[in-house]
Amino acid sequence: MHEIEIVFGLLFAVAALAVIAEKIKVAYPILLVLGGLAIGFVPGLPHVELNPEVVFLIFLPPLLTAAAWYTSWRDFRANLRPILLLAIGLVLVTTGAVAVVAHAAIAGMTWPVAFVLGAIVSPPDAIAAAAITERLSVPKRIVAILEGESLVNDATGLVAYRFAVAAVVAGTFSIWNAGLGFVLMAAAGVLVGLAAGWLIIWIHRQIDDPLVEMTGTILMSYASYLVAEHLHVSGVLAAVAVGLYHRWHSSEAITPMTRIKTISVWELFVFLLNGLVFILIGLQLPSILEAIAERSATTLIWYGILISAVVIGIRILWVFPATYLPCWSSRQLWQRDPSPPWQQVMIIAWTGMRGVVSLAAALALPLVTNTGAPFPDRDLVIFLTFCVILVTLVLQGLTLPLLIRRLKVVDDGNTEREEMEARLKAAEAAMERLEELIAENNTLKESAMVQWLRSEYEERIRQYCDVCIAMDTGNYEQLAALKVLQREAVATERRIVVKLRNQGMINDEVLHRLEHELDLEEVRLRG
Repeated sequence: MHEIEIVFGLLFAVAALAVIAEKIKVAYPILLVLGGLAIGFVPGLPHVELNPEVVFLIFLPPLLTAAAWYTSWRDFRANLRPILLLAIGLVLVTTGAVAVVAHAAIAGMTWPVAFVLGAIVSPPDAIAAAAITERLSVPKRIVAILEGESLVNDATGLVAYRFAVAAVVAGTFSIWNAGLGFVLMAAAGVLVGLAAGWLIIWIHRQIDDPLVEMTGTILMSYASYLVAEHLHVSGVLAAVAVGLYHRWHSSEAITPMTRIKTISVWELFVFLLNGLVFILIGLQLPSILEAIAERSATTLIWYGILISAVVIGIRILWVFPATYLPCWSSRQLWQRDPSPPWQQVMIIAWTGMRGVVSLAAALALPLVTNTGAPFPDRDLVIFLTFCVILVTLVLQGLTLPLLIRRLKVVDDGNTEREEMEARLKAAEAAMERLEELIAENNTLKESAMVQWLRSEYEERIRQYCDVCIAMDTGNYEQLAALKVLQREAVATERRIVVKLRNQGMINDEVLHRLEHELDLEEVRLRG
């Protein structure tokens, strides 16, 4: 019973931190890392020792699959060059730079352990980046690059992490075998993930049960990871491939009700996993600090600041040349993809928050090597990882909004413009199909309800055309005012519907139906 109380207490702490984050308008990963730090010093809390293999299995597959599911494949391909330069080039450079500095500055840290540390802290976190940038008005391309980078760099960093850990555990390392193994593990992992993605889409097409389908999507994330690991290929890329394949085909294979419920369940699941991993590291902090107590607090703080500075500095030094040098060296590339303003590049350079993936990787370090000896500097690596996450999330996460305002970087409105154009084309196609059906059935021509439906689509098309014109002329103030009016109208509808239920004029089933429609409309207006 005591353990159950602890679990519920931890979940309550996660929820409370999220509420506070929403109240003070701060991305919740920032408060989670601070909350995890604070919990570590609360007296009387139990000591937690996590099984390293279980940590990877529980936390990583769904987090990676969810990140892939929300990635736009079109935007990913359009920004493939900067994404790969960040997700592969920068991750490997950061891994090497951290390893060099850690080996030189940290007394007693061997090269293999230094590379393990570098691989752990090299990939920025998709959840942290999304949680922070979604509150900010930035061009869609910046968001697409950051999301694409966070998706691929997890795979790059974690595969490098596997090889680095294997070198420490086994005591041997071959760069040739590691390079060849990287390619083979990556390719085979993607194939496993695509096969799992095809299977879950096939299951969606065979049944129409939201609960079963939701359960299947979560289990398939874990299954793809487990199968890939059993075959000794990349479970990380398998989990990513499942998310990409599932998202691409879900629009045709999943019913609307299942899709709405699945997204809600996945958002809750990912949120709880993010919260729990930060709380669990907080519970482990006392034992970690005790294990590294032979080093002074000043020395440990210096190590944490140094490694964090390397992680932040390398990103800034890498992003600007990686952005401009390819364009300057190729006229064709410059014409096809002109260099972005330096202000946007600076935003990408400063958005390198580390998060739950790095933390899970650190917690998953083996306890012993093949010889039975303790994994060297394991507690120090976990401590330094937490320091990097703390510094990047708090420093960069809290200063990013200020930097965006100072650089005067604003949303280019491309997403809203594409949305409205899609709405217009869909409405025009629906109107055309409606006219075909009316022409085929003479009894429908004189129907008042059919005329109402036709006028509804005609009015909708006219409104969409007006909005597109306003966007083309840059009249965003009018559009913002329109959204305010729409939200107020929806709120009024909601109050009236609830009042009708309270007066006994409608039952709760009718209320729920109308509420569902109003909820969807309000979510759209806030998007």
